[in-house]
Amino acid sequence: MEHSLKESNELKTGTTTVGMIGKDCVVLASDRRATMGLLIASKTAKKIYKITDRIGATIAGSVADAQNIMDILQAEAKLFEIQRERPMRVKALTRLLSNIMFQARGGYLLQCLVGGFDDEGAQVYYTDYIGSVIPDDYVATGSGSPVALGVLEAEYKENLPRNKAIELAVRSIASAIERDAASGNAILVSAIDENGYEEIPKETIDKIWKK
Repeated sequence: MEHSLKESNELKTGTTTVGMIGKDCVVLASDRRATMGLLIASKTAKKIYKITDRIGATIAGSVADAQNIMDILQAEAKLFEIQRERPMRVKALTRLLSNIMFQARGGYLLQCLVGGFDDEGAQVYYTDYIGSVIPDDYVATGSGSPVALGVLEAEYKENLPRNKAIELAVRSIASAIERDAASGNAILVSAIDENGYEEIPKETIDKIWKK
């Protein structure tokens, strides 16, 4: 992740995150490297956040902005659940994030992928630093996203079983790590389905990565 803007106001991010819809599930994945220009600031950066028991989000951009926004989303989702006595839907939480970003008019340097499972099924949304919301079956953000998307374009299929979706997510991040200097060190993966949110064990990820 990197905190800077080009003259064209395009957000620059040094990271790779992936989100995809599988068969009755959503898989989110990321690398763990955080950069400050040419410096590797952290090798264990957290880029996937659990928002509710059935919603997660990835971050790409300013670490401080991302942590603040994730805290807000977690608090608002919990407050919604207490007041309405039901969990917030994926689309509603994504719209809340979009409203926050739009009102800031670029004040937050952040791209997010929001993925989750509710009564409308598995969903993944791309959001950017001015509040755009784009639903998709698979998407990637960050400087390594072109490489990751190349893998996804070639191998993604509808209704991928959960284990196959996890394997594809790991391979797409691993490919980006091989070619993008701002992505690296390790891979995080979370899977979400009707049973809830699960962080995939490091041993499972490493086994796929080493194939």
